Amino acid sequence: MAKPIRFRPAPIDPKLELQKRLDVAPVEHAEALLVAWDVLQAAHDKGILDALHGILESKDTILETVSKYAKTPEGIAGVRNLLASAKILTLIDPEMLDDLSKVVAEAKGEHEREQTPPSLWTIAKRTMSEDGRRGLSLMTLMLTGLGKSLKR
Repeated sequence: MAKPIRFRPAPIDPKLELQKRLDVAPVEHAEALLVAWDVLQAAHDKGILDALHGILESKDTILETVSKYAKTPEGIAGVRNLLASAKILTLIDPEMLDDLSKVVAEAKGEHEREQTPPSLWTIAKRTMSEDGRRGLSLMTLMLTGLGKSLKR
C-alpha cells in the first residue's frame, strides 16, 4: 500500500517578505519615488508641512471650535448654504464659466477706458442688441425665479 507523502510548506516570515519588497521598490518605482520626494520637498519649502503639523497638533481645539460653531443656527445655515452653492456650481458648464470670466475681464477693461459714464441711449443700444437681449433674458428669468422663491 502506498504511503502518503508528508507535505510541510516552508514557513513564511511576513517581515522577510516585506523586506524583500522594500529592497526591490526603489528600482521598480524609482521615478515615482523621485516625484514623491520632490513634492515632499516643495511642501516643506512652502511651509505646508509645518501647517499640517500644527493642524494635527491642535486637532482637538479645531474640532471643538468647529463643532461648537456647527451647533449654532448660523453654522447650520452656513453648511446648508455651502451645499446649495456647490449644487449651483455643478449646474454651470465649465466652458460657459470660463467664457463668462473672459467676458467680465473684457467688460472691466472697456469700462475702465470709458472717460465719462455712457449715456442712457448708449446703454439702451447695448440692451437692444441680440446678445444684450439674450443676457437680459437670462437675468430676468433668474430674477423671476428669485421672486417666486421669496413668496415661500
